[in-house]
Amino acid sequence: MINIRHVSGLVLASVLSVTTSICRAETKAVGSVLTTPAMQIVAPSRAVFIDLARAADRLIAVGERGLIVLSDDNGHSWRQVPVPVSVSLSSVYFVDAQRGWAVGHSGTVLATIDGGEHWAVQLSGLQAAQIELQAAQAEKVTASDAEAADMRLQNAERLIADGPDKPFLAIRFSDANHGLVVGAYGMAFATQDGGASWHSLMGRIENPSLVHLYAIAEKNNLCFLVGEQGYLARSIDNGQSFKQLESPYEGSFFTAQVRDDGALLVAGLKGHAYLSSDDGDSFQRIAVSSPVSFSSSVRLADGTLLLANQAGGIFSSAASHGAALQSVGKPLGLPVSSLLEAADKSFIAAGFAGLSRFAHPATDVSE
Repeated sequence: MINIRHVSGLVLASVLSVTTSICRAETKAVGSVLTTPAMQIVAPSRAVFIDLARAADRLIAVGERGLIVLSDDNGHSWRQVPVPVSVSLSSVYFVDAQRGWAVGHSGTVLATIDGGEHWAVQLSGLQAAQIELQAAQAEKVTASDAEAADMRLQNAERLIADGPDKPFLAIRFSDANHGLVVGAYGMAFATQDGGASWHSLMGRIENPSLVHLYAIAEKNNLCFLVGEQGYLARSIDNGQSFKQLESPYEGSFFTAQVRDDGALLVAGLKGHAYLSSDDGDSFQRIAVSSPVSFSSSVRLADGTLLLANQAGGIFSSAASHGAALQSVGKPLGLPVSSLLEAADKSFIAAGFAGLSRFAHPATDVSE
């Protein structure tokens, strides 16, 4: 099993190498990692973290082996909270101060209703495989395209046979009820009741090669997916179905955001970044100064986008910039897997080196 969170370049290669053995162990002992609580560690802020989120003024970071930490002082200090699983977590999302979700290895979806203090399992890879198998079997009975239905059923049976060895890599909720999780090998599931139940979207997403899906972006009733091999897809029905878009690039995209002017920005491998002002119908290449992979992006309160790359470089994209990226300050000097703006306008970076706080991208890392 491969860990393919939407990090890129050298960090992606490192994640692939370091966590392959972890994931194999998880597959062999799925009963234990899905039922064994995350281990409490002495210095949680120095562990490996993959994603960040905000719940009002609170910050939440998720990472390896089920680690979740919270900060109520804009990242000055962090405390670990109990988590019922010990699988690595790759993405986290909150819709308000109380309700949030985190996803990760073994097809795990966790949920909280108290701002991240406590977490419960809503979905595992075992359940997800069964849901997809039942959907594929039902489609087989009524499908007009017998070949496509057969292929879907074979893939679903393979999910059952493989066990829960495939991670979810991205999560997005449009409100407290409607959410979407996507991941490795085209894994995609949706909920309309806050995660109380899930249904498969794998038959409603145009992804014939079952490429890995790394990131989700939303714009009004539109939803976009990006992934490996230049994969781009768009939904015009609030994420109920997706059609693949023509891609300007054959390499992987790891991050996607919508600017305040409605333009869609996608970025990824070797510093490739593209901007679309027509909701994905066409893309314009954004010139970058070096071929360093982009790993993360965040939309700030003022609508500006910040992108981080694997050299710790930070770049801004705004309507006033057009199709250009502006370098912001000095590189942080460490790979960044996620970047977030705190309530006090400081910034938090997550990655292999743990969690870092800095007052502004133009300054040096302060912690």
